[in-house]
Amino acid sequence: MALVIQKYGGTSVGDIESIKNVAQRAVRTKEAGNDVIVVVSAMAGETDKLINLAHELTPLPDGRELDVLVSTGEQISVALVSMAIKSMGHEVKSYLGFQIPIQTDSAYGKARITHVSSDKILKDVEAGKIVVVAGFQGVDDEGDITTLGRGGSDTTAVAMAVALNADVCEIFTDVDGVYTTDPNICEKARKLGKISYDEMLEMASLGAKVLHIRAVEFAKKYQVPVHVRASSNDNIGTLVCQEDEEMENVVVSGVTCDKHEAKITITKVPDKPGIAHRLFGAIAAANIMVDMIIQNMSREGLADITFTVIKSDLHKATNIVREIIREIGAKDIDTDENIAKVSIVGTGMRSHSGVASTMFGALAKEGINIMMISTSEIKISCIIESKYTELAVRALHDAFQLDKKGLTKDDATPTP
Repeated sequence: MALVIQKYGGTSVGDIESIKNVAQRAVRTKEAGNDVIVVVSAMAGETDKLINLAHELTPLPDGRELDVLVSTGEQISVALVSMAIKSMGHEVKSYLGFQIPIQTDSAYGKARITHVSSDKILKDVEAGKIVVVAGFQGVDDEGDITTLGRGGSDTTAVAMAVALNADVCEIFTDVDGVYTTDPNICEKARKLGKISYDEMLEMASLGAKVLHIRAVEFAKKYQVPVHVRASSNDNIGTLVCQEDEEMENVVVSGVTCDKHEAKITITKVPDKPGIAHRLFGAIAAANIMVDMIIQNMSREGLADITFTVIKSDLHKATNIVREIIREIGAKDIDTDENIAKVSIVGTGMRSHSGVASTMFGALAKEGINIMMISTSEIKISCIIESKYTELAVRALHDAFQLDKKGLTKDDATPTP
């Protein structure tokens, strides 16, 4: 007998018929002799609807109250899925995050899980019940409801798998695995049989919507294999697992894009020790994630600093920066929301030269200008104008032959 965690996203529970399908799959898994824990997201569109209601009241909703509001979407889902399972003749019990409890810090909207209690759920599982858990939500040390960020139900599922020592963690979604790029952008996109934790971490952080980044972090830390599958069929999906020699042989595994970033430029910043700390310390204190940072060469003791943030944080970040530039004596601030980040990812990049040259050449061939560049061992990211996003993705997908097996160390030709 195996303990199986099954997570279903918003489209998988988007209507009553879909909810019945989720219940049937959970019941089939149970009747095959397994213990089953189901983690569900809010119904498709429900979270957006709740966020929009809040923004109709105020442009900057209070973080605590916004979490109280948006967490109600998952409460609807767990109740409906549980009712459906019950109607099929199986014992079931649903839980919200605070009832388990799933303990988190107090970073509203971006909370991180600190502990998952397993006692209640294990007792129900041992009694033969299917357990249905609300994803995306938890509770902090003050007893306040928190949420984990968009896609946070994935993190809930993997955290549950760790806490309960589950045998399998299956992430069911509207696609049947992890692709070399978004199939809606590039029709040549190819499904990967498996992908390493490190590659999936980079792809998740760079805009791939298949898995939440913190879910992958949990999986990697605790060596939990994650199977990404489609909820609409029984096809084998993509296994997210430890890197092996076969994965490392492929130079680039995937291309991602992200249109949810904005660029902030501060002009004529005094080039003195401590200025960067003062600026980015204040931004970090507001729980705003900064991605790329560029500081140009100082002239006459002044420099320009450019960095990117998530677009939803732009208003908050801008207000903070305006306060800081008055304190430090910088000249002005400029923002740009019409940008996108395109990236290539692959563990094979660690030991193969010429990858950056191939990427830049492919973009140049299409007349796409690069505004910013960021690199790590296994990824290269470029900020470009957002209107060129889809063109850039297709060009890079072709340049690295990802519609086939992808360029390998043996057949790729390094560019000096």
